Amino acid sequence: MKVTFQIEGASPVIIECNDGDNLLELARRANVAIDAPCSGNGSCGKCRVKLIEGELESLQSRHISDEEYKDGWRLSCSSKVRSDCTVFVPDIASAYQSRMKTADLSSPKEVAIFEECQENLKNSGIHFENRYRAKVISMAEPSLEDTMPDNERLTWAIEDAFGVEHVHIPFSVMVSLAHTLRENHFTVCVKGELTENTFNCMEVCAPEDTAIVGCAIDIGTTTVTMVLTDLETGKLLAKGSSGNGQIRYGADVINRIIEQGRPGGRKKLQDAILKETLIPIIANLCKTAKINARSILRLCVGANTTMNHLFVGVDASSVRMEPYVPSFFHWDGLLAGDLKLPANPLAPVLIAPNIGSYVGGDITAGTLASGIWDKDEMSLFIDLGTNGEIVFGNRDFLMSCACSAGPAFEGGDISSGMRATDGAVEACVIDVNTMEPQLSIIGDEGQKCVGICGSGIIDLISELYRCGIINAKGLFVREGRRVRRDAHGMGRYVVAFPEESETGREVSLNEVDIDNFIRAKGAIFSAIDTLLKSVDMSVEMIDRVYVAGGIGSGINMKNAVNIGMFPDVDLEKFHYIGNSSLTGSYAMVMSDEANAKCAEVASNMTYLELSTHPGYMDAFVAACFLPHTDRSLFPHSIQER
Repeated sequence: MKVTFQIEGASPVIIECNDGDNLLELARRANVAIDAPCSGNGSCGKCRVKLIEGELESLQSRHISDEEYKDGWRLSCSSKVRSDCTVFVPDIASAYQSRMKTADLSSPKEVAIFEECQENLKNSGIHFENRYRAKVISMAEPSLEDTMPDNERLTWAIEDAFGVEHVHIPFSVMVSLAHTLRENHFTVCVKGELTENTFNCMEVCAPEDTAIVGCAIDIGTTTVTMVLTDLETGKLLAKGSSGNGQIRYGADVINRIIEQGRPGGRKKLQDAILKETLIPIIANLCKTAKINARSILRLCVGANTTMNHLFVGVDASSVRMEPYVPSFFHWDGLLAGDLKLPANPLAPVLIAPNIGSYVGGDITAGTLASGIWDKDEMSLFIDLGTNGEIVFGNRDFLMSCACSAGPAFEGGDISSGMRATDGAVEACVIDVNTMEPQLSIIGDEGQKCVGICGSGIIDLISELYRCGIINAKGLFVREGRRVRRDAHGMGRYVVAFPEESETGREVSLNEVDIDNFIRAKGAIFSAIDTLLKSVDMSVEMIDRVYVAGGIGSGINMKNAVNIGMFPDVDLEKFHYIGNSSLTGSYAMVMSDEANAKCAEVASNMTYLELSTHPGYMDAFVAACFLPHTDRSLFPHSIQER
């Protein structure tokens, strides 16, 4: 028995299977990208495929209408194979893997923010210098009169070139040394690490190959971004991004921890990030930069605690179990060769240190990049993603916490929600009189609406509330052409009618969606509120708010305040700082001082575990209204009509 996956825009994939095999699991085994934010429990409705031929045993879901079911549409997570069959995988189901909109330095704005953060770090006294060197050296060729062995000949030449007393030549260099020296007539480029009186040789190559390269990586739960940089000049050589291959095992870290705990799960999750995501990106960037991958002499990874565990292949189960103690916070000694990454096998892989189970190295790297550790003013750092991580403080103290905002900011748990790919509504304004929307859609000009991403949902809810279409509880209180109700009276706002959408399906936001999002924004604000109260401070004491992360790039800060997601402070205090995890990781690759400073920042940061904090749940419940049950906290936000 076999299943043929017909993937829109790609070649078919055929996999052998048994009677009763789950279709989504088969897709995962065949490396067919099907978006399943809920990890296959049937709640999100995003893993839609169309049965072309054969038989699938599949219960009709609330996500599939009668007409769609008759037309062959199924949820792959709830479908069992009963015969040879062919299924069509629509482009929208796999677009997250290749066309995710990310903060990956792809726009002049992102590059400018990135460069500004680096300049601020330099102004804080951090020198962008490292210990990696490359130099072309020449040696006398051996003869019957000069029979010095190759390793000694190279050692003497390196000692003379760098003025050192000790040279270490590792096995990986020795095995090809004889061939390399003779192929280049004993004029070669040596690359390595210069520490005090010792040169650790990492590569001996052709004299024209003088590049020494660093690789900075941000491993997000949803997306992965990366840059290659010249370790001597700091110049960016190449940059790129991709969806995290682990997405098909769930949108959030909890689902992935559960998945890696199953037989063979840990290797599946590690392969998804290494083989399917990082290795292809590195290979592509090396090709773009026209460099040999062995020229990458140092890498740095900024990632949350769970992603760090799954990246190195360490059991992450303890991250989600009380007392929430992970296997490691800081890890020295990891090499590219240990993970079989396409880089110099001796290249150290720096992991930005974790702070707690749910505040990881992406936040320490981001905190480093934000510079709040070197300021007198009280700063709030917010990294928005699948989880919301928050840091508050200044040069005297730093407090951190994480809240489970859920997948709503990525479009999960939202009926028409989607990630920030082509066709996603990323911004919206609603006419207060006609209730008609003016949409901004990701993609080329003329792109029709497919769904709504996080920034678009924030705008929609703020606009619906501003126009008096919904009340503080998120219930519809106005009627009109765009407001529809189902048989049970539940209201929804139609963003795009079927004839206006790309898929021919209605794109809308209903009361359940709004409630889910209110809970997500409530988690963010209540975490901020709890963190401030833990140090006996209030919103009025916030001097500056730094917002980071891919979602942050599209957020209308005013609308985020209007719905009670961010504190009600002057909008001039908000600053978007891009992918701060990538920025911090770049600094750590380029600068030994930045690497040391990040470790210092991590060691000085206090982690507040919200799940056990006595006041957090009350703060969360109070924040689950628009904008909040305590309106005095939002004096400048819009008022309910």
